[in-house]
Formats: sequence, C-alpha cells, structure tokens
Amino acid sequence: MGILGGIARLWSQDMAIDLGTANTLVVLRGQGVVLNEPSVVAVVEENGKKSVLAVGDEAKTMLGRTPGNISAIRPLRDGVIADFIVTEEMIKHFIKKVHKKSTFANPRVLISVPTGSTPVERRAIQDSALAAGARRVQLIEEPIAAAIGAGLPISEATGSMVVDIGGGTTEIAVMSLGGVVYSKSLRVAGDAMDEALKNYMRKEYNLLIGDSTAEKVKKEIGTAIPSNNNTYPVKGRDIRSGTPKEVNISEEDSAEALSGILRDMVNGMKDALENTPPELSADLVDMGLTLTGGGALLKNIDKRFSKETGLPVHIADDPLSCVAIGTGIALEQEETFNTMLTEY
Repeated sequence: MGILGGIARLWSQDMAIDLGTANTLVVLRGQGVVLNEPSVVAVVEENGKKSVLAVGDEAKTMLGRTPGNISAIRPLRDGVIADFIVTEEMIKHFIKKVHKKSTFANPRVLISVPTGSTPVERRAIQDSALAAGARRVQLIEEPIAAAIGAGLPISEATGSMVVDIGGGTTEIAVMSLGGVVYSKSLRVAGDAMDEALKNYMRKEYNLLIGDSTAEKVKKEIGTAIPSNNNTYPVKGRDIRSGTPKEVNISEEDSAEALSGILRDMVNGMKDALENTPPELSADLVDMGLTLTGGGALLKNIDKRFSKETGLPVHIADDPLSCVAIGTGIALEQEETFNTMLTEY
C-alpha cells in the first residue's frame, strides 16, 4: 500500500453494507451497526431533470403520499438493483452519513448479495458502490453472512442450514466447511407477504390498502398459525363506494392471506433438504435450521416451518441485523473468511 492508500485508510473506516430491498444496514469496523434505514429514495423531477430530495427514513414517510413531481422509489427489487442511478445516490448518501466526521471518505466496502443474483447483477452492485466513492468493493453471499451473524459453525465439518427471509428474497442455504453445499434464492419474502395481505383485503373485504398499511398489518396481527381471537382495525378505501372505510381482521384472516407465501418457502426448504448429502442431513436433524431476516419475526413462523419440515427451527438472536453483523465480522476477519469474498 502506498502513502496515499495509507492516508485513505486512516481517514475512512472500512464498512460492511447489508443492501436490502426493504432496509439498508451499515456496520463500521469495530463499531457494530451504525445505520439502519429503509432502502427508499425520494426523487423530484423538474424540467426533465431528476434530483434526490430525501433518502432513508425521511423518504419512506413519503411512500404513497407524494405530489405529481415527487416520486418515492425503492431502487432495489427482489434484492437486485432496479434503478442503478438512484441506488448509487442512496449508497453515496449512506456512506456520507456514516462518515460525517471525515473530510473525504473512500472506504473499503463489503456488501452482501442474494445467492440467486447473476454476475451482471453483482457487477452492478459493485459498480454502484465504487461510483459512490468506495476504494474497494467485495461481495459476500447473504446466507453465508446470515450464518456468520447467527454464530453458526459454518467453518466446521458439520451441516448448518440457514433461511434468511428478507424484504425481496428468501435465501435458503446448507453450509459445511466454510462453503455452500446447496443454496436457493426465492423471490418471495416480506414484500410478497405485504402484497398477499393487500390482495386478501381487496378480495375478502373490498378494501384497498397501501404498502405501508399492509406492512403494519403484517407486524401487528400477521401470523403463520393463528393462536388467539385478537382483531386489528385496518383502514383503507372501499372499492365500491370509493370512500374511506375501516374493517377488523383476525389472526385467522392473516394466516389465510399468508398461507401461499409460507407454502412456497416450505417447498424451497424441502428442495434444499432433498439436495443435501445424507451425512449433512443427519447433522441437520440435531442442529435444525436457523431463521434470520425480518421475516423471522412473523408470529409462529418457526412452529409452522418445524411442523412442515420435521426439523427443529431456531430464530437467531437478532434476526434483522444478522446479515449486517455477519458481513461486518467477515470484513474484520478477512483472513478467516477470505474464500467467501468475491470481486467482479
């Protein structure tokens, strides 16, 4: 490393980014999670020119509530960049926000990516971070990062299975000896659950609700197996009259609405188990599978998965931050996890 490289490292701390469809988390070397904000950018268009108005928390409050010339965009869809320029602006904003004390920031960055993303999509993520001012960009697959963050013994000769339910994708992986034995990336996760709740409300109650309301319903009364008679008031617009309306929905309703999505996830897990070598399958009977990601917080999801797969199911200690924390550990212990990091 030359003098300039040494100065760059002195000025900017290395950072790990969990670039999620729903939320972006940033971990600074030695400091843990320093930023957790929605992956949303508000863009204003004037005279055919677009400029960024707000990013993260501020932009999320604008979703579904913006006037004509302002649009709130989620630049990542299903864990993949849908809008390259806006993603670049978002990463730039988060790097600046985290490095607010330094004069210039060009950190080494490690970013987690879905296992199902193509080399072209991975290159796009890497290019976005480089354009946003990173000195060097490496990538790590999400389930590996989730497993490291959850404290699973992935470097040992035993099988570990992780199911990471994010906003855009559900990552299923079986790992052993520091490598991925089998992985599958499903494009159904938290966002698909919100969509399923919206469709259910429209079909059963003639009620139109927005994304934010659907997310709130999922958090408040969403469940994989109904366990009580609680109800939750949902406000929206009546399809027939066009006027605002409120209905009360039960846990039974939410379980029915989410049933199809959970079935897809279970099928993905069964595929993974069918493609796992017998020796590792034997380990999984004892070890079970670990759930990470925001979707792991859905009520009774562990009971439903355990019932359908016959395996013990554990929810990681901090499921929302698992991928970010694991990416941060891989960044700090580069020598240990070097084989799991890639560059394009």
